[in-house]
Amino acid sequence: MKKILAIIPARGGSKGLPGKNIKPIAGHPLIAYSIKAALDSPSVTRVIVSTDSEEIAQVARSYGAEIPFIRPSEFANDLSTDLEVFTHALDWLEMNENYKPDLVVQFRPTSPVRFLHDIEICIHKMQSSEADSLRIVTPAFHTPFKMWVLDEASAQMQPLLQQDIIRESYNQPRQNLPEIYWQIGTLDVIRTDVITERKSMSGKNILPYIIEQQFAVDIDDLGSFKRAEEMILKYDCVKFVS
Repeated sequence: MKKILAIIPARGGSKGLPGKNIKPIAGHPLIAYSIKAALDSPSVTRVIVSTDSEEIAQVARSYGAEIPFIRPSEFANDLSTDLEVFTHALDWLEMNENYKPDLVVQFRPTSPVRFLHDIEICIHKMQSSEADSLRIVTPAFHTPFKMWVLDEASAQMQPLLQQDIIRESYNQPRQNLPEIYWQIGTLDVIRTDVITERKSMSGKNILPYIIEQQFAVDIDDLGSFKRAEEMILKYDCVKFVS
């Protein structure tokens, strides 16, 4: 049986929405929805939370997640990367438990709107492929081919992106431009060696799993928090049934 580890990263500091990881949403702490999604997935064999906060750790334990360690503060600041967090977790598990999973699944607490069938399909796609990782994406709300960078020195603009095959892409109708997808935080599936040996959270061969824009929720303020709560109550996604 493949060892498939779910890691839920949840640091204590949050400037945009203080305490958001344990803020109640539809009757339960935000992080509880990611824990439940991982625990409910038949393919996931272990669920841990990586956090620097004892308060978050206590909440996570009460919902069934493991807290094998408290994340060191140097991996829990505003500029800490996913790679640092996941490398620390995997190194700790191998060193202290001689445990190394085949696949790692990232469940970000800030993207609580998930459907169990999507989780299973994503994991199965990775298992049946030789890809380095899989990411959930959605059609982008805006095309970067019509975005600009301001040059403060010259007070002029330069196009953010250009393609040689599309002359002045910023002047083209949207229909003439490539379809663009936006990565969202719903789910990532990564081969362990990609993280520990190649020092990457994605590798080079990345599979897409495309979902509708309406289900692309990433909580970073009160408005997106309320939107996520509305969707949890409305749709048959992973949630707690009273």
